[in-house]
Amino acid sequence: MIKRIFKFFGKILLWFFAMSIIWVALLKFIPVYITPLMVIRYFENNEQNKWTHKWVPLKDISKNLQLAVICSEDQKFVYHNGFDTEAIEKAYEANQKGKKLRGASTISQQTAKNVFLWPQRSWTRKGLEVYFTFLIELIWDKERILEVYLNSIEMGDSVYGASAASTYWFGKSAAKLNIDEAAAIASILPNPRRYRANPASPYVQRQKAWIRQQMYYYGPLILTKTSTEIKK
Repeated sequence: MIKRIFKFFGKILLWFFAMSIIWVALLKFIPVYITPLMVIRYFENNEQNKWTHKWVPLKDISKNLQLAVICSEDQKFVYHNGFDTEAIEKAYEANQKGKKLRGASTISQQTAKNVFLWPQRSWTRKGLEVYFTFLIELIWDKERILEVYLNSIEMGDSVYGASAASTYWFGKSAAKLNIDEAAAIASILPNPRRYRANPASPYVQRQKAWIRQQMYYYGPLILTKTSTEIKK
């Protein structure tokens, strides 16, 4: 009996691994039109049961926005293999000391969570996030990860992806965002349902200034690394 139970669960695990690998492999080429978060927000929002989203290729997203989100969310994106170990260690130390909880999620981890999982925090979800992060880093390239990330993250209340956000906040296409507008959108990513990119609150203004500074400091280094290795 015990042997049959182990065999049954073994088959389930094999099917899970096989299907998840196929799923990730397909999304290397297929646009992501819907995510679990979009569906969850749809049912949470009783007043406005809809979301705004439009998939666009990375080439149609302003380099300013690409750089802004890297500088604000994950400055080691083009260097790491999906996990920023230094940030994880610092976050763990801060949390152990009882300080305000700090996150250490990379763009790769956020992409894995947004596309394949649900938003609530739990050890189960975190474990699956690690697994899917490993898969997308293995099967996709950095360019694809950034493309999916910029097309799937929440950038306003029920507003998902760079194209929808650009239209919603600034009335223009994602390709035409300038540095200030890109920094404004990147500024609200920590809490896009609370903050507004336009008009910007004092907090968002301060974040914009910091992100623009990071773009000027680290932008040339990131773009150089991107142009030589991001597509490998």
